[in-house]
Amino acid sequence: MENLNSSKPDTFYSVGLSYKKADAEMRGKFSLDATAKIKLLEQAKREGIESLIVTSTCNRTEIFGFAQHPFQLIKLLCENSQGTVEEFQKVAFVYKKQEAINHIFHVGTGLDSQILGDFEIISQLKIAFAESKAMFLVNAFMERLVNAVIQASKKIKTETEISSGATSVSFASVQYIFKNVDDIADKNILLFGTGKIGRNTCENLVKHTKHEQITLINRTKDKAEKLAQKLNVIVKDYADLQLEIQKADVIIVATGAQNPTIDKTLLNLKKPLLILDLSIPKNVNENVKDIPGVTLVHMDHFSQMTDETLERRKLHIPAAKIIIEEIQEEFISWNKNRKFAPTIHALKEKFNSIKVGELNFQRKKLSNFDEEQAELISNRIIQKITNHFVNHLKDGESMDEGIEWIEKVFQLEQEKSFL
Repeated sequence: MENLNSSKPDTFYSVGLSYKKADAEMRGKFSLDATAKIKLLEQAKREGIESLIVTSTCNRTEIFGFAQHPFQLIKLLCENSQGTVEEFQKVAFVYKKQEAINHIFHVGTGLDSQILGDFEIISQLKIAFAESKAMFLVNAFMERLVNAVIQASKKIKTETEISSGATSVSFASVQYIFKNVDDIADKNILLFGTGKIGRNTCENLVKHTKHEQITLINRTKDKAEKLAQKLNVIVKDYADLQLEIQKADVIIVATGAQNPTIDKTLLNLKKPLLILDLSIPKNVNENVKDIPGVTLVHMDHFSQMTDETLERRKLHIPAAKIIIEEIQEEFISWNKNRKFAPTIHALKEKFNSIKVGELNFQRKKLSNFDEEQAELISNRIIQKITNHFVNHLKDGESMDEGIEWIEKVFQLEQEKSFL
């Protein structure tokens, strides 16, 4: 779809889906790996999208960007994932203008996270921003907005206790293991896949178990070896997966595969087995539950765990919202000024043109014409009149109508700005 040639400015949207309405299976269909994200950005550029960023985590897949119509962004997502437009419509959201701005602030500051106060998403936003900027898909609005969200995230993290206590999907999964597996320090733990959540889970486990009881397996062995060296745990080849599964008491699956990598054909068990699937899309086939003694728990379960830490965090939501409102107002003020600045500049140029003509007329007419005094007085009058227009645009309910009226009355030609 080519970008529409229209004088109407593009609008800022947020389109996507999250854990709030989409289950793990549906989120898996719309998840984007690194290759898919790059393809989406390349397609966006070909189709005339000026600015957008895309994030895809275990909990959400979202596009923040400019378009004539949100379907331009929805189309990009569906054509680069396994999801369909029909599925998107059932579970997705579309936010526009101010709602979209509110949304990205809540996402980036952890208020919209599946586990309240989990700030891992801000790293994802930074990565998404860097990827888009490298492809020249970031305009001034997007750059200023993302930086404002990062600023809010830092301030909330340092000035409130909304992220206090060790609570995240990885920590919650370790808590689950400790509560449900007796004598965990003596049990064999297999970590299959070394994604971010898997790494964090492994680090938490190392603090509370014997290192020699933890084994890492990854399709790319060198990644597992780097983590193993850091944590002083064992690494095995991918070819040894089935053998290591038989030895394990607990398996943590955190791969980035698009299809299940563990199913019941791999399990030849002689003892109970707990499997934690921390992957999106799901990487463990539900058929493993057909085998007696197997317990399968998906990451969505951990995000539903409420404890004292999460309850304490909720008390800090009002303080976090005050910080968001303060920084968001600064951003909105910047955007308003940016929006009407070209019109005000053109208006001053118009007034100056009128001034020059009138001074030239008076200069010829008056023999004692005071050039300096006339210049000073007319400039002050132009500035005062211009300030009245600026204040009207700042305080007026409809800035767009105000700008349009000024441009029409004074016959100004200006490029339309975003949002």
